[in-house]
Formats: sequence, structure tokens, C-alpha cells
Amino acid sequence: MPIGLIALALGGFGIGLTEFVIAGLLPEVASDLHVNEAAAGWLISGYALGVAVGALALTAAVIRQPRKRVLLGLMILFIIGNLLCATADTYTVMLLGRIVASLCHGAFFGIGSVVAAEMVAPAKRSGAIAIMFTGLTLANVLGVPFGTFIGQALGWQAAFWFITIIGVIAFAGIATLVPSSANARSETSLRAELGAFRSGQVWLSLVVTILGYGGMFGAFTYIAFTLTSVSGFDTSAVPWLLVLFGVGLFAGNIVGGKAADKKLDATLLVLFALLAVVLAAFALFAGNAVAAVMLLVAMGAIGFGTVPGLQTRIMNFAGNAETLASSANIAAFNVGNALGAWLGGLAITAGLGYTSPLWVGSALTIAGLAVMVVATRTARRRTSTTTLPAAEPSLP
Repeated sequence: MPIGLIALALGGFGIGLTEFVIAGLLPEVASDLHVNEAAAGWLISGYALGVAVGALALTAAVIRQPRKRVLLGLMILFIIGNLLCATADTYTVMLLGRIVASLCHGAFFGIGSVVAAEMVAPAKRSGAIAIMFTGLTLANVLGVPFGTFIGQALGWQAAFWFITIIGVIAFAGIATLVPSSANARSETSLRAELGAFRSGQVWLSLVVTILGYGGMFGAFTYIAFTLTSVSGFDTSAVPWLLVLFGVGLFAGNIVGGKAADKKLDATLLVLFALLAVVLAAFALFAGNAVAAVMLLVAMGAIGFGTVPGLQTRIMNFAGNAETLASSANIAAFNVGNALGAWLGGLAITAGLGYTSPLWVGSALTIAGLAVMVVATRTARRRTSTTTLPAAEPSLP
């Protein structure tokens, strides 16, 4: 395994920790900065919007720059954003810090996916991407409990000081461990990168990402309500149940990456079918605490198991213009997050109960599976058409 992947994973860990840690700190942040819960919530939703914008805008702006240098610049942006959060004494500065940090998120994972894939043989691309995303899954495991612990013991600013230090270490790691070949300039222009979006398969891949990942995240957004109001767990148990969910993410990411390297489309089809079943089963058996825990872990493992394959698929069909397409897929993950959360919220508001986001998630996943079936069949037809042998000349 190229050691440079570890440096990318560390950067992903820091960025993921920035995203998730705030959930455990919101009460303390709101109290110290004298804002209500709704305003504090913008520290999360504002970050998500920044991710989507940065994934496309920043990637487009630096498309011709050396990728390693871009990754280092993104880590500097990350460090500045978290430093602002660590020293914030007003809500405005805190929100600004969150937005600055968020801008590097999508571009880092989008460009980092390309760099990770280039470090290994073509048959191991998904596995390399999975290693980079390992940092994000570990951040999910540790983010909320770590933030809660730090907030209670040392104050919420200490968490952001810690993340800032991680950013500095990741910067040093990328500078020294990512190979110099990653610093070559992209041979494509922005116009050429935009040309990737003429591919129907690129668009189908984006839709699959939005629907499939949105199904899992829409269910996850309201999972605390499901676990406490339906499964009967105490509120204090939720962070530790989310750690188990994160363990599922970690395992699924690694296994899903290895499986996608062997059979990419088949792996995604199987995982989406399994995810739809697991979400529906969770809705049916959420009242059983043991079943709820098992299905929570399975939801995380299967849901995140799709990520390396989804990222690899869009890069494959983007050809030589894979950088912007890769970042667009990171934006698609966040669009899916927003869509799933919005539809799940509508279901709860309609009085359908706290298991309704699970049903909504299952339906979204089935829609994603249907699009994936179309994408797979279309790709196979195109491949078979282009590989047909030429007709032999008839004998006189």
C-alpha cells in the first residue's frame, strides 16, 4: 500500500472530524456565543452548503494546477477555517470559520480520489479510494463522542484547536509522503473537464449517488429519534450507538472498496438491493432494541460500502476529465444528504412517525437501484456494440 494514501486518509480524518464534531458541541457553542438552537444549526447546514459549493467551484478554479500543490493549498484553507473556529468569540466569526473549512471538503475528497487512484494499478483504484475515505469513516466513529467529551472537559474551542493540529500534521504528511508525480499539471483544461458531463453515464452515476446515498443519510438524519422514541434507548446511549454505526461505516468502506475492484457495477447493484432491504427491515423491527442495533450497524456498513464504487464509477466514465467529475460526485453525496433529510422530515411532519424516514430511505434506495440497473444495461450495450468483430468479407 502506498504510504501516501495514509497522508490522504489523515487529511480526510481531519476534514471529517470538522464536519461531525460540531454535533456534540452545539449546546455549548450556542450558550457561549449567545445564539438560539436554530442559529446554532446553521453551523451544520452552512457547512454542508459550503461543501457542495466548494466541491465544484474550487475544483474548477484549480483544474490546471498541480494536484499535490492543490491538496496542500486546501489543507491550508482547512487550517485557517478551524483556527477561526478555535479563536471565535462571536457567532459571525464561528460561522465564517465553518464556511471557510467547508470549502476545502468537497475539493479535497474529489481531487484526493484522483490522486489516490493514480498511486495504484488500475485494478486497485476502488481500494485506494476506500483507504483515503477511511479517515472520514473514523471521523464519523469518533466525531460526536470526541466533541462531547472535549466540550464537557476542556471547552468546545479545544476541539477545534485539536483539529487544527491534525490539519498541520496532515499538511506535512501530504507534502512529504504523496509522490511528486502527483504534482504534475493536469493535461486537461476546464473546458475539457466540463466535457465529461456530455457522458450519459456520468449523469446516471450522479443520480445514483444522490438517490442511493440520500436514502441512507435520510434515514440516518433522524436516527436518534428512532432509537429513543421507537427502540426505547436512553438519550445518553445515542452517542455510543452512533459509534457502532461508525464501526459499520469503517468496515463497509474497506470491504466495499475491495469488492468494487473486482466487479464494480455488480457490487453496487447488490449493495443497493441489500440497503433497501435493511432500511425496510429497520422500519419494521425498530421496536426491538437488539434488532435495532444490528440493523443500525448493517445500515452503516452497506450504505458506506457503496462510496468507493460510486466514486470510482464516475471517474471511469469521465475518462481523462475525471477531476471535476470526481468533485461533482462529492457534491452529489451532499445533495443526496439534503434530499434524504428533507423528505424524511416531511414524512415526520406528516405524522407518519419516527420510522417513516427509514421507509423513505428504502424508497429512495430502490429508486437509486433502478437507475443503477439502467446505467449498467446501457453501459453493457455500448460495450458490446463497440467490441463486435468486423464482418468477414463474403466469398466471391
